[in-house]
Amino acid sequence: MQTGGCRTKICCIGTEKELAIAARLGANLIGLVGPMPSGPGTITLAAAARVARTCPQQVTSVLLSAAHSAEDLIAEIRLVQPGAIQIVRQLAPEVHDLLATEVPTIQRIQVIHVDGTRAVEQISTYGDKPDAFLLDSGRPKDDELGGTGRVHDWAISRACVEAAARPVFLAGGLHSENVGDAIRQVRPHGIDVCSGVRTNGNLDDAKLSTFMAAIRGAE
Repeated sequence: MQTGGCRTKICCIGTEKELAIAARLGANLIGLVGPMPSGPGTITLAAAARVARTCPQQVTSVLLSAAHSAEDLIAEIRLVQPGAIQIVRQLAPEVHDLLATEVPTIQRIQVIHVDGTRAVEQISTYGDKPDAFLLDSGRPKDDELGGTGRVHDWAISRACVEAAARPVFLAGGLHSENVGDAIRQVRPHGIDVCSGVRTNGNLDDAKLSTFMAAIRGAE
């Protein structure tokens, strides 16, 4: 993962048009949400592959996957050809070892769902196996794996950042009015947003511009 300034990942990108808006306004990464049991912005793997192919060099395409095994993750990666894979389930840490061997050029982002202090223990369990972590507000026991629009406990998020051996992205209910406080309190490596920069489900140029300005102001 790149360093220098708070990185910004714009998630739920569904079309080349949305990709162009995100890239023009300074996104470092864009999220392509593959098939999920719930949540907004899902697209087919074929659509994700089309968008990933048009991603400019300075932007990393990230495929969000709800796959249950390393083998399924590898199959999705080979179909979509993203720059990174975001694993939204709590799979065994050894999955990262297999991915590093089979698809070594693909960065691996492990999602940790902050539903209590157990999230800090999970971060420690993964150690340095992922390339990065992403803190979200899902409830895996209910098969809710992201895109909730809920803010979780940033004190726990801060503890996760301090415990992590890898860079940490923060997601969950972020928008232009609260992202500055989130950055100052949690001190993440990067920020991830979906619903906070959308209107009627569509990426909103004005909202994203304001969001990006708020991040720059917090830095």
